[in-house]
Amino acid sequence: MSGVPPDVRTAQTQAAQTLGRYGPPNVATVVPSAVQAERVYAGLVTRALAFALDAAIVNGAAAIVGVVVGLGLSILHLPEEADIVVAAVLGALWLLWTVGYFTFFWSTTGQTPGDRVMRIRVVDGRDRGSLRPLRALVRFGWVIVAAIPLLAGFLIMLWDDRRRCLQDRLARTVVIEAPAEARPGSLRR
Repeated sequence: MSGVPPDVRTAQTQAAQTLGRYGPPNVATVVPSAVQAERVYAGLVTRALAFALDAAIVNGAAAIVGVVVGLGLSILHLPEEADIVVAAVLGALWLLWTVGYFTFFWSTTGQTPGDRVMRIRVVDGRDRGSLRPLRALVRFGWVIVAAIPLLAGFLIMLWDDRRRCLQDRLARTVVIEAPAEARPGSLRR
């Protein structure tokens, strides 16, 4: 160290003493971990857009089936009682399709197609794992209840630190932002 000026030597010594006193910087403060990334909760607008996309998918598929069945039955000239029965059966199938759609996606990947587009995911509020089918079904039931009083069950998320709606509180879930998944062969910059 003889060729180093005294002021540089002093700065190097002070830096070494400071590093020795406080240790190396904590890696968790420099690079956010996956757990910290999961703590970003989805907001009202993101969740509303995802739900609108899902509603378009559910109702679009139901409309296509309804048109096809209606055109097919129009050729047969069924009595009015049969038309009423067919309409009731189609209504019940639409209800099963809607419930099954949300229950299936929430219990398998935690993301409906609308959630995937908006990059959010429904997870267990405690361990961040995926939901079981019964819990996903219960959550969907609470979604209906949350919508009844002029959407007040959804608006309570504005005052919650984890942005939980009524269905999230009662089903013990949270909706988090999900990072985009890297596809094989794609370049990320």
